Amino acid sequence: MMLRVNTQKISPNEFLEKLQEAGIVARLIKGAAVLLETPRPVEQVPGFGAGLFSVQDAAAQQAAVLLEARPGMRVLDACAAPGGKTAHILELADVNLWALDVDQKRLARVGENLVRLSLMSDQVKLCCADAANIDKWWDGQQFDRVLADVPCTASGVVRRHPDIRWLRREADIARTVALQADILNALWTTVKPGGRMLYVTCSVFPEEGIQQARHFQATHSNAQLLPSPGQILPAPYNGSQGLHDGFFFALFAKHA
Repeated sequence: MMLRVNTQKISPNEFLEKLQEAGIVARLIKGAAVLLETPRPVEQVPGFGAGLFSVQDAAAQQAAVLLEARPGMRVLDACAAPGGKTAHILELADVNLWALDVDQKRLARVGENLVRLSLMSDQVKLCCADAANIDKWWDGQQFDRVLADVPCTASGVVRRHPDIRWLRREADIARTVALQADILNALWTTVKPGGRMLYVTCSVFPEEGIQQARHFQATHSNAQLLPSPGQILPAPYNGSQGLHDGFFFALFAKHA
């Protein structure tokens, strides 16, 4: 069970001390990622109600770090629900942030999580809208950073949700890839020159990863692919517990 320490409230080492006092075996993985040796309900982990941590996969925790948002920046987290990456961005920098999601109920969870973590403020705007339809939600002011954590087949999280392999069909990939491209094309308009957009999926299929990234770069002359992890395959821990899911990351800079 992977946690992300809310460093706005407590340091990873201080959090580990709290776990040790409660008799919970855990270790620091990297940055703010802490792995519990034995999964348990979050209510049984010290500090959940106080907002000391969130449950988040270790690979997913790379997104906010790669985005490199700095204080005062205007940031968009598109397809934000349930808000893990949204919260992480706010934990790392004091930014003006829009959290966008097409599902109102899931967007409400983003707000609930931000409140629990003491991250909700007048600098955070929650917006229920389709990311690809920017005329319905965008105010015309461009963003310094955009996180495009787009819908995908979720093939990278099969280890935790094995039913995915039975629910997905081959035709789903083509439909999902087309939707991803529509969202990326729309969001690129909202990125200011000199800004960056991070494309993220929890998929291991190349159509949703490197092929999508290459197609985007080939069709946008002002997009430069920056050094980024690319495809991350699921990694096991002790042969049974997954250390992290499968993800794909591509970071683009926008030239004038």
